[in-house]
Amino acid sequence: MRQYLSFFRIRFTGGLQYRAAAWAGVATQFAWGFMTILLYEAFYRSSPDGFPMEFNALVSYIWLQQALLAMFMPWFFDPETFDSIVSGNVAYELCRPCDLYGMWFVKNAAARLANTVLRCFPIIAVAIFLPAPFNIGAPANALCAVLFPISVLLGFAVMVAISMLVYISAFYTLSAGGIKVLAVSVIEFLSGAVIPIPFFPDAVQTVLNLLPFASMQSAPFLIYVGYVTGKEAALTIAVQAFWLIVTLIGGRAWLKRALKRVVVQGG
Repeated sequence: MRQYLSFFRIRFTGGLQYRAAAWAGVATQFAWGFMTILLYEAFYRSSPDGFPMEFNALVSYIWLQQALLAMFMPWFFDPETFDSIVSGNVAYELCRPCDLYGMWFVKNAAARLANTVLRCFPIIAVAIFLPAPFNIGAPANALCAVLFPISVLLGFAVMVAISMLVYISAFYTLSAGGIKVLAVSVIEFLSGAVIPIPFFPDAVQTVLNLLPFASMQSAPFLIYVGYVTGKEAALTIAVQAFWLIVTLIGGRAWLKRALKRVVVQGG
């Protein structure tokens, strides 16, 4: 366990060094957040009825997206991991007295968390004091406040576990570029990052909520705003835990199989 904490600490402290990039990211996220909110406001003004979420709940959802973007952004990948696979340097990684899957998982999680720490608090601090209805509201109720951090941690773990599957797929290709583009497109659309899942037709929502992608950012954000509460919130968290177990077990098994077929320097 100590070696994994060391990997986490090194990657986390390294990620905290990029403060200028983080501030640039914060400015970009504010601009994107405002544009998205104004876009939805135009739809709500043109047709006040018929929307699945209250406007203030949707605004909170969008600000949570921006504040925790670094935690859930599907396009973030560690280039060192891909390079070690493509170049064959993974052979050196296998010589370390630790589990390869665990090491990559911890490194990826640490890098995401470091970016989140730098970006999250400035966005939340400003979004709280914006004039209504453009500000981020408090959790819908006490139960949502308790379940939200649990759901966030599970969603974050699922996001990292899905990213691990993308890394492992690089063992079977000459270039991981195409797989990354495909994975980002699928994850971003099906996880509610582009359009919140409640805005999809009911039949489509039923399918999406059963897929692992809804267990990432959609689940905790919908719990926070009160769209999912009570027994439904508990069931949502159970689904998140299920997909976390499946992706972890599946990822480990796939990596073990891939390592049996890997060829480094012709041997």
